[in-house]
Amino acid sequence: MRPRIMVMLVGAALLTCAGVRAADDEGKTPTTQAPSATPAPPAAAASKEQAKEPSKEQSPPPSVTVIGARDAHGILGRDVRSSANEDMGRIVDVIVDRDGKVRAAVIDFGGFLGVGSRKIVVDWNALRFAGVSSKSDSITLDLNKQQVSAAPEYKEDTPLIVLGAAGNLHPWDYEH
Repeated sequence: MRPRIMVMLVGAALLTCAGVRAADDEGKTPTTQAPSATPAPPAAAASKEQAKEPSKEQSPPPSVTVIGARDAHGILGRDVRSSANEDMGRIVDVIVDRDGKVRAAVIDFGGFLGVGSRKIVVDWNALRFAGVSSKSDSITLDLNKQQVSAAPEYKEDTPLIVLGAAGNLHPWDYEH
């Protein structure tokens, strides 16, 4: 039953996108229009109009992907715990490289109610998302509290020092 509902939702989304796209391309409502009976302008007038209006290129329709509610979750603000169930803070940002690849997470670590806390950066590969099925579930970090306590504080617009689990950290190429 569910696969049929998913197929119908994707089909409806594609039809809606196609109707909206047709309306945007023509500047009209998505109904059938009769061809215009007005004569074409002379060649000189047509070239002036083309110079004033930027050309409208046809772009392909966007792709549509449906991800099940149990298969994907947002992580900002999510609690992070060690494998020994120690409170490690919460994720406040995600770091991507120039190619858009996720490289690290910024965790607000320590303190109480935001007082005395500091931000640290941990390697994305040191995070474990297994068992995260609702907003109340936490993400597991492959580091312990002592290791994270020794990490330098993250400061924006300065070189990142990324804390990684043993053997998982790969250096970034800054010479790109």
